[in-house]
Amino acid sequence: MSKVEEKLAKSLTAESTDLIPYLPYLLQDLWQLGSSPRDILNMLIKHVRVSEKMKVLDLACGKGAVSVYLAKALGCSIKGIDLIAEFIDFADIKAHEYGVKKFCDFTVGDINEAVKVEKGYDIVILGAVGDVLGNPKDTILKLKSTVKNQGYIIIDDAYGNDESDDKYPTREKWLEIFRNTGVKLIDEMLIEDNELESINDEQQSFIAKRANELKEKYPDKASLFDSYIRSQLAECDELKNEIAGVTMLLQVL
Repeated sequence: MSKVEEKLAKSLTAESTDLIPYLPYLLQDLWQLGSSPRDILNMLIKHVRVSEKMKVLDLACGKGAVSVYLAKALGCSIKGIDLIAEFIDFADIKAHEYGVKKFCDFTVGDINEAVKVEKGYDIVILGAVGDVLGNPKDTILKLKSTVKNQGYIIIDDAYGNDESDDKYPTREKWLEIFRNTGVKLIDEMLIEDNELESINDEQQSFIAKRANELKEKYPDKASLFDSYIRSQLAECDELKNEIAGVTMLLQVL
């Protein structure tokens, strides 16, 4: 399996690339897979002079929840890119359903390749996909290359509590990364514990239901689906106890 598929699996908390073909089924009940569309919209309205002329790039857009929400609220042009074709198909359906298809361009692709060619956007969004683009510094630099001077980056990640943990930098380390990459933190929105618990409980119930259906259909792969449920629970526990999920609005200096 390619490194792209390995990172894709990791970004969706799958321990093995063998699970990739089953992810659309496991996640079929969830439209919002990462960032909160409402939180992103609120931050943009608060800090950015939004207009219909804006161009937005939504990387690893999943099923297009953020893109469709922003297009509906702002009437701006949005390009969403994701590696899973079924997610892109669903995003197109939702864009039609919400009457914003003319604003949304959803396409299947590797965001590592997309950042090399997509340029001149007002805003780029990367929602809750971990290190798909590399370490935090590399990620910021790649995102920065897609937007105009004084453009904006929205990244959904986490603040760690441990200074020695390279996977999840502390807030202070994030600020140092921002200084070194020529961007400024404009706003941040931490996920409240009670909201996080409610979201996790709902999503876990949906995923567990679909995993059990797959186990009945493919009993020889039961351990694969069980490991996915365990990894989901482990991620929830990590979010609750070890890190703080945060959506950050950055401006390119």
